[in-house]
Amino acid sequence: MTFAEHPDFPKALQLSARLADAARAIARAHFRAPLVVERKADLSPVTVVDRAIETEMRRMIRAEFPAHGIRGEEFAAEGGGESGGGEFTWVLDPIDGTKSYISGFPLFGSLIALLCAERPVLGIIEAPALEERWFGCEGQRTQFNGRPAAASGCRELSAARVYTTTTDNFTTDERRRFDALCGAAAMRRYGGDCYLYGMLASGHCDLVIETRLKPHDYLAMIPVIEGAGGRISDWSGTGLGSSSSDDGRVLAAASEPLWRQALATLNPPA
Repeated sequence: MTFAEHPDFPKALQLSARLADAARAIARAHFRAPLVVERKADLSPVTVVDRAIETEMRRMIRAEFPAHGIRGEEFAAEGGGESGGGEFTWVLDPIDGTKSYISGFPLFGSLIALLCAERPVLGIIEAPALEERWFGCEGQRTQFNGRPAAASGCRELSAARVYTTTTDNFTTDERRRFDALCGAAAMRRYGGDCYLYGMLASGHCDLVIETRLKPHDYLAMIPVIEGAGGRISDWSGTGLGSSSSDDGRVLAAASEPLWRQALATLNPPA
């Protein structure tokens, strides 16, 4: 049985849209306004807006599905990893790209994923500043602002447009592998956080390559990319799951042939 055939599907579908609406409203209300920026234990920035969005989304989920689990980025130390004891778990990233948000750059987003027995069956990439939204669901075509979305279908690395948010977190070896891949591609560009995956799902870029991501950073992308005809995995070609592996390396591609070429270039024979 696919998720679309599950009895909870209609309510979950409606709730996911309302969660994204709430995230959009809160993020837009404070965007490009003065904000107090704090530092978390890992030195990454966080604001009252990150916490407000996650708090509201948690409230809405508990009101609709009290038995569902919730995992959020901002309140992990306060029950953010609870399983809920049921088959469904929501995974939330209230602001993906907080550095972009606090600097007024509009390509930040909110990420919402729903897992069924740890399998991502629903994903939303919400871009509040641009009022754009990608919705992916297991067994269905990805939607962009309510209309079908499709990856470019690019099949050749030599024609591929490659994006990454930043190489600041790349190790020396990762940077060498990334440079080798980009050297074989048509062009590379930087910046965009989760927005890059929406661009790929809509056919505007062909490869997204990142590292040091956590599950809340990539789980929502899986239904979106796959529902648009693309492939997404870690750098070794292993499927992504609810526990981060391979140092959080993520590779998303516009087609199966391009994905295979990218993997071969990232992992040359010894």
